[in-house]
Amino acid sequence: MAKLIIVPTPIGNLEDITLRSIRMLRETELIFAEDTRVCNRLLQHLEIRKTVIPFHAHNEHKTLQSAMDRIKSIETAVLVSDAGTPGISDPGFLLVRECLANGIEVECLPGPTAFVPALVASGFPCDKFVFEGFLPHKKGRQTRLQVLAEEERTVVLYESPHRLVKCLAQLGEFFGAERQICVARELTKLHEEYKRGTSQELVSYYEAHPPKGEIVILVQGKL
Repeated sequence: MAKLIIVPTPIGNLEDITLRSIRMLRETELIFAEDTRVCNRLLQHLEIRKTVIPFHAHNEHKTLQSAMDRIKSIETAVLVSDAGTPGISDPGFLLVRECLANGIEVECLPGPTAFVPALVASGFPCDKFVFEGFLPHKKGRQTRLQVLAEEERTVVLYESPHRLVKCLAQLGEFFGAERQICVARELTKLHEEYKRGTSQELVSYYEAHPPKGEIVILVQGKL
């Protein structure tokens, strides 16, 4: 019977991949990947040779049916994203939903995802939190910020480096100048960094030190 296995991959440090994930990558017949080049680099590091098919945000609607046909024809297929767990701000939801609708078993392995270590190390309460992912770039952005500003739980956001300063300034505008924020950058990598402070303090820092890499923003809940 066909089966789709969701395999999380390291967000930076390749040592973070689990033994079970490595075994699944070795045993599967086919791998769907957000970026075949990134996936092949990981497979090369693990000394694994497999057929890798692109499945990303720009083609997932168009290739969904062909992906389903491939999965139905084999015993197991694996889905990976560039880094972390597929479906968490990465492609994957459509394929999982379609597999379940067609009676295909879906299994998700535990493993790396950026927001969990960022949340735990932020110093903010992490027993209850809101994961928002990426805010809308334009339409609906201010509405979401207004809603999140009233949230009493820790708010978790993803942001790109070139939008970070603008996002921090908006957080100060909507959440208040005294609300504490933590920026977690390049987690598990050589230049991993945590910066904590108010919106203005962080804006000043990142204007002087333009950021690079993957970014998680943690915002203290409303007191």
